[in-house]
Amino acid sequence: MATEAVKFTLKLYVTGRTSRSEQAIGTLRRICREELEGRYDLAVIDILEHPKLAEEDKILATPTVIRELPLPIRTIIGDLSDEEQVLLGLDVKADR
Repeated sequence: MATEAVKFTLKLYVTGRTSRSEQAIGTLRRICREELEGRYDLAVIDILEHPKLAEEDKILATPTVIRELPLPIRTIIGDLSDEEQVLLGLDVKADR
């Protein structure tokens, strides 16, 4: 399948080491492992440590995931607890 060669570039913006941040990180890492095995780059960015990056990407709330590649860019805001919505929002797997 041609879609299997597609590489995903994701950024996850969080605020500090809160339980909400940890949950979002864990959920997104699991989704990446299970759905994008070997086909993704994931950067976790704490806006307390890197406020300029958050400003550049116009982050207004956390957690926020930005899928930079493949285009078009997609953004999901929230705790990522609804895995089906995350998969749909990131357009990771169309036929679940």
